[in-house]
Amino acid sequence: QVQLVESGGGLVQPGGSLRLSCAASGSIVSIYNTGWYRQAPGKQRELVATIGSGGRLNYADSVKGRFTISRDNAKSTLYLQMNDLKPEDTAVYYCNVVGSDYVHNVLNVWGQGTQVTVSS
Repeated sequence: QVQLVESGGGLVQPGGSLRLSCAASGSIVSIYNTGWYRQAPGKQRELVATIGSGGRLNYADSVKGRFTISRDNAKSTLYLQMNDLKPEDTAVYYCNVVGSDYVHNVLNVWGQGTQVTVSS
């Protein structure tokens, strides 16, 4: 029942910034983990940043100090602020939520992805 829609991707120059948003619809009772992942052509999908239960934050070493993950529960929206972007950040970025519904069915939901391209 839960659906995720990412937005905010685009083309930027090295050193630029983007803010990604992930809007959730549908009912979810318990959230175990939320986060952002990315996948470049020919590469494995990799973790970018997550928020665990209780607000525990986790960042990939490659983005630590440049990216900030946050969540607005009232708006059911997850954000990724990306600063000082590098060409190596070029990828499709996916939003993810792992949780459960009101009858405790485990949910692992992915958004459709948004393209981030950092030139040269």
